[in-house]
Amino acid sequence: MTERTTTATVGQRVTHRRYVPYSHAHYAGNLVDGAYSLAAFGDVATEMCIVTDGDEGLFASYSDVQFKAPVRAGDVIEISAELVRVGSRSREMEFEVRVVGRGNPGRGESAADVLDPAVVATTARGVVVVP
Repeated sequence: MTERTTTATVGQRVTHRRYVPYSHAHYAGNLVDGAYSLAAFGDVATEMCIVTDGDEGLFASYSDVQFKAPVRAGDVIEISAELVRVGSRSREMEFEVRVVGRGNPGRGESAADVLDPAVVATTARGVVVVP
C-alpha cells in the first residue's frame, strides 16, 4: 500500500450548490427533512477528503447539529465544509447549509428569487477519518 500525504490545512473550504427537487418534499409547505442537509454535509466532506487526502474518507461523528430555518423543495442551497482541525488521520469540519434562492409562487408558478442575504438553514460539526 502506498502512503499518501495530506494537503489538509485549517481554513480550507469546499462548497457545493444544488437545487432541492420537489420529489424531496416530505412535509406540508414543501419542507424537506433534516436528513437532506446531513446528506449534503456528507457530500462536501467526501470532496474535502478527496481534495486533501486522495481518499473519500469515512464519517465518524456529527456534533452540534442545529436546524435554524426550513429547507423547502424549490430552494437553491449552498453547502460548505471548512476544516477546523487536522489530526494525523482525523479531519474536523464545520458545516453550513445556506438557502440562496427560493421559489416565489406569489409571482407565478415558476417564479423564484435570489435571497440576499442567504438564509442559514442548518449548521453542524463533524469528524471524518482518512486512511
